[in-house]
Amino acid sequence: MRFKRTYVKFRNSAFRNFIRRHEKYAPLLFFIGGFIFDTLTLGRIDRVYDLTVLSLHMTFLTTMLYLFNLAEDGKWVGTFLERFQEYFPLAVQFSFGGLSSAYVIYFSRSVSMSKTISFFVILVLLLLANEVLKRRISNKYLQFGIYFFISFTFFAFMIPVVFKEMSTTIFIISGLLSLSITLGLIILVYVKSPSTKAEISITKVIGLVLTLYLSINLFYYFNLIPPVPLALDEGIVAHSVQKENGNYLVTYERDNWYIFWRDHRLEFIQQPDEKVFVFTSIFAPTAIKKAIFHRWKWYNPDSEEWEETDKIGFDITGGRNAGFRGYTYKNNVKPGTWQVDVITEEELVLGVIDFEIIMNPDLQPKRVVERKF
Repeated sequence: MRFKRTYVKFRNSAFRNFIRRHEKYAPLLFFIGGFIFDTLTLGRIDRVYDLTVLSLHMTFLTTMLYLFNLAEDGKWVGTFLERFQEYFPLAVQFSFGGLSSAYVIYFSRSVSMSKTISFFVILVLLLLANEVLKRRISNKYLQFGIYFFISFTFFAFMIPVVFKEMSTTIFIISGLLSLSITLGLIILVYVKSPSTKAEISITKVIGLVLTLYLSINLFYYFNLIPPVPLALDEGIVAHSVQKENGNYLVTYERDNWYIFWRDHRLEFIQQPDEKVFVFTSIFAPTAIKKAIFHRWKWYNPDSEEWEETDKIGFDITGGRNAGFRGYTYKNNVKPGTWQVDVITEEELVLGVIDFEIIMNPDLQPKRVVERKF
């Protein structure tokens, strides 16, 4: 009796009425809600809390997709699930938002935002498409496509943390695991749901997932995906770097106050016979060890091509909150435009540090500061 009264109260609640009045926008609001929730609560991919939250998100999303697709066939009529099935699509969107936000959160610190943003834009476009389609989340092709994209991203984060290793092999394992789970879910829903059989072609939906799988691997091959779960926290061209009592003292030229997205100036004023340093701080989850390289390149204005001058490496070990620190330097540099690619041993790009070396004895470095890392 008490449960029945609780249910009646829930059925007539303001929340339920609000959802029904704004049914058109509710999925988008729940997606944004999931995004905000993880933004406020997640911090490090190797924390027990973060691992637990993301794993629960993935488990919850998989379960909700199964329940939602079978609800159209009346599978839950007469069960306690019938009372909540109108919330299944909202729960799906909440987890979509929660899981997609994790990717942005863990890599928003990177100074090379282009790859993170480009990959995230793909996800946002898929979700916006979901909103403008006539049947929204009920479109099963879009639904399973988004699920595969998010699950691939999820396992690309999680598997390196679990195995304490990151490599091309680990990335392949992550992709195959995601592919297997997605195809398993699709086949299970297809077998259990007559309405799904009538609505989709199993060949087409599997073909869609396989196309996405190959596309993501091509992104990886052409270095268009950041080497998750590593992230470049800092990348600075500096006049000097000194190690003192476990800290790094970095002297560099600070940019104007309104350049909020970057700390150092892109114009490096070199003094006679001065070395040019590049300092980086890289986040890596606990116990992951990885070789990192600075690939120095100079732009040749005559050939209009980049010329690699040096590739200098050092090892990192994860676990430090402020990131693993390291630097390289060069003597006898040329004036002009330079790039230092921060890469892994597989040549996956963590970030690119651009700057211009100016050699003019009449100029002095501007706004020089010393910062401790």
